[in-house]
Amino acid sequence: MSVPPESVTPPPPPPDDVPPPPADGMPSHEERQWALFAHLSALLGCLVTGHFFGVGCFLGPLIIWLVKKDSMPFVDDQAKEALNFNITLAIIGLVLVVVTVLTLGIGIFVTAPIGIIVGIAALVFIIIAAIKANEGERYRYPFALRLIK
Repeated sequence: MSVPPESVTPPPPPPDDVPPPPADGMPSHEERQWALFAHLSALLGCLVTGHFFGVGCFLGPLIIWLVKKDSMPFVDDQAKEALNFNITLAIIGLVLVVVTVLTLGIGIFVTAPIGIIVGIAALVFIIIAAIKANEGERYRYPFALRLIK
């Protein structure tokens, strides 16, 4: 015995608060948000420590990478990228301090302007990376050493 099509009720539509599944290759909203946090946590660390060349700058990306690397591939990639860039900044800062000390402070006339330029460039690159990550694009920092792969 068959049921007439008029008596079959269609399934209810999905609720409006459920987001659609992500398109192929596009990271989910949660992944994009964590990648954004990975980049911006470096800025937060810089604000807390007071400069772009300290340990605080790569502590945020390191924690996010360690926590999310196995569950979110996009966050794994972007947190590693942020971590590598901030380690590169720390190395640059260390080199500038060593040069200043080795020249008995006279080198500060060269290292201070270089440090300011690098700090401004880092700020710009971190903001660009955060915007790109929020859009779901994989961002690569220029001049970053890829120490963590």
